[in-house]
Amino acid sequence: MSFRIATSNQYDRTVAQLGMRQTELARQQERMSTGKQVLKASDDPVAATLNEASRNRSSRLEADLRALNASRTSLQQAESGLAESGELMIKVKELLVSAGNGSYTDAERADIARQLEGLREQLITVANRTDSSGRTLYGGLGGNSVPFVDVYSPSGNGVVFQGLRGQPAPGDNSLPQTLDGNAIWMRVPQGNGSFTLSVPTSNTGSVTTSLGEVTNTAALTGDNYRVDFAVVAGVTQYTLTNTTTGTPVPGHVGVPYVSGATINADGLSFSMTGEPDAGDRVDLAANTGPTSVFGVIENAVAALRYNGPGEQTFRTQELGRAMTEMESSLDSVLLARGRVGEWLNRADSQETLMKDRVVDLETEQSRLTDLDPVKGISDFQKQQLALDAAIKSYAQVQRLSLFNQI
Repeated sequence: MSFRIATSNQYDRTVAQLGMRQTELARQQERMSTGKQVLKASDDPVAATLNEASRNRSSRLEADLRALNASRTSLQQAESGLAESGELMIKVKELLVSAGNGSYTDAERADIARQLEGLREQLITVANRTDSSGRTLYGGLGGNSVPFVDVYSPSGNGVVFQGLRGQPAPGDNSLPQTLDGNAIWMRVPQGNGSFTLSVPTSNTGSVTTSLGEVTNTAALTGDNYRVDFAVVAGVTQYTLTNTTTGTPVPGHVGVPYVSGATINADGLSFSMTGEPDAGDRVDLAANTGPTSVFGVIENAVAALRYNGPGEQTFRTQELGRAMTEMESSLDSVLLARGRVGEWLNRADSQETLMKDRVVDLETEQSRLTDLDPVKGISDFQKQQLALDAAIKSYAQVQRLSLFNQI
């Protein structure tokens, strides 16, 4: 009886061992066919956990790469629009230079005015451009889908910005997809940036002024001034008055006028040329806020179309001011292009860095879960030989019996 129990147990154990060897051989074959050492978490819990964390990081990086590429596409389109805007503004400057030709007729000036209006409309179209996803490129932080609304008309002119002012900030793995169009086209300093000089159309003489400059910031009062001309004993004189306080400026009362002479007072400086008549004046106004590139063009168009008293000096003064303000406008566009260029360079660097990190994570995942082909084949062959030997030995043992000894 004891012999039969031992034989039965040995038989069961042998069959179980053969089954385990067959199962392990099948698993090894599966590993070789998939190229993976870890097929499920139970194969190696630590490696499986580390592999899952690495895959999650890799997925986040791939999502960041997609967002980065979307931002770069929008920025490239925005940069293209800024380049086109700059070209249009250069054309405006060329027309302003041409418009200063004193020999032009009213018809020729009217033609230049029409061309300026056409360029202005093209600038508005560029400012309202959208990217391939339909997102406005220059709407700032959001707001209206059409950020620049044109209300230009004979009774009231201008462009209203209906986007949300502000520039989205770049993140660690992302870049802005929109630019602040208000800062680019709607923040143009008037005149020289601190004050504006103008001559009224009521003047009958030919006096014009430079754009002026600030010589002493600490001495600036922010007040408005007026230069009045008078003829006393055949001599043309000027008086500079602070119109905000209503008092003449000491040292500038009844001073003989000399064309080209420079006036320095209260931290500001400007020169006057031409021959004023008695009763003419020059107005100096402290800037209370910026204008826009569209407003600069509108004022130039109005000056070109003005036909009335003092038109020549008025036109010369206004066109000179428009030229300076267009220079400031172009500087804003170039500054924005430079910032976009920096962001695009940053996008290239970030993309390279993130792609390298993805490769590193894939290498880590491979190290944790991939099967070494040479080792895998070697282990498979060993297990196959072991199984073959076990089957053959089992067959030999199975043929042993006491009846064979009788």
